[in-house]
Amino acid sequence: MEERKDDIILLNLIREGDRLAFRHLFETYFTPLCRFMHLYVHETTVVEELALDIFTYVWENRKTLQIQISLKAYLFQAARNKCLNVLRQKKLTISLNSDEIDVAETDVMSLETEELYQLIQEAILALPDKCQEIFQLSRTENLTNQEIATRLNISIKTVEAQITKALKRIKEFIGNSYLFLW
Repeated sequence: MEERKDDIILLNLIREGDRLAFRHLFETYFTPLCRFMHLYVHETTVVEELALDIFTYVWENRKTLQIQISLKAYLFQAARNKCLNVLRQKKLTISLNSDEIDVAETDVMSLETEELYQLIQEAILALPDKCQEIFQLSRTENLTNQEIATRLNISIKTVEAQITKALKRIKEFIGNSYLFLW
């Protein structure tokens, strides 16, 4: 909840034209966004340009910008979308250059699967730190709730609540695009 309050304050300052608040946003998220986008697009200059485009958009549209989950989640969602557009454009260019107008169904499914995976990873990155840690211990390391509680010296109820919170936020983050998963 604290992260959400900080986002609201920061966004309100940016909406008012506070350049220091915008600079803080930029310095906080530019490098993480570039690292994230590099998972999709392996060209550093392209990734940096995409990140700059996102921040330019935020500044230019600061008065009308609508943030649904968190500022961090918004930025990572925008980064993902920018990268997917670049990948789609590359795929189209490659297909047209090689006279392969029809994209194989397996290629489309592969792209959708990769997109879903990246979206889930992005959603996990957008979770508050403690929630993210607990969720990853549960899902990545396959620890039981009891093992997580013992390792982090917290109650099992806290672990359960954090995992429930994580799943809810991930569902919200993914939205209606992959509704069939739930």
